[in-house]
Amino acid sequence: MKTALIVIDMQNDYLYEKRKPKFSYDTASLTKNVNALIHQYHDNGSDVIYIRHIIQNLPTNRLLFGFSIAGTEGAELYSGLDIVSDLCFDKLVGDALSNKQLRELIQQKGYETLRICGLDECGCVTATALGAAKRGIRAEIISSGTATVFPQKKVDKAHRKLEKAGVRFI
Repeated sequence: MKTALIVIDMQNDYLYEKRKPKFSYDTASLTKNVNALIHQYHDNGSDVIYIRHIIQNLPTNRLLFGFSIAGTEGAELYSGLDIVSDLCFDKLVGDALSNKQLRELIQQKGYETLRICGLDECGCVTATALGAAKRGIRAEIISSGTATVFPQKKVDKAHRKLEKAGVRFI
C-alpha cells in the first residue's frame, strides 16, 4: 500500500510566539509529535508532503484575516518543523486537494492512502480528508499529530462527518 504523509498548515502564524491569541495550540507538543511522524514516514520510504494555507496579500485580507498572508514570514512553514522533502504545495481553501499540482502528484505516484496530520483538526485537516474521500483516495487522520482550537461539540460533529465519509482516525 503506497502511502504519503500530508503535513497541513504547520506555519509560523499558527505556531510561533508572535501568533494571534486565538491560535492557542500547544506548539511544543504538536511540533514534537509531527516531527516524529515526519521522520517515521520518511525513514520508512514514504513521501512527506507539506501544505501551506496562503491568503492573497490584499489590504482587505490583511485586515480581515491577518494571518497566512502570501509573502509574509507568518505564512512560511514553522521554523521548528523538520523538512525532509521539497514537496510543498500551497492551497487557497481548506482542502489541500484543491491544488491541481498536488492531485497530479498523488495520481503520478499512485498513493493509495493519505495519512494526514497538522492544523486544524476541525478545519483544513477535516477538509482535506473529506476531499480525499470524495476523490476515492483513502484518508486517515493521525490523532497524535493534529490539534484544534475549536470546542468539543465542533470536534464531535467533524468526527461524525469524517466517519460517515469513511475517514479513519489512527
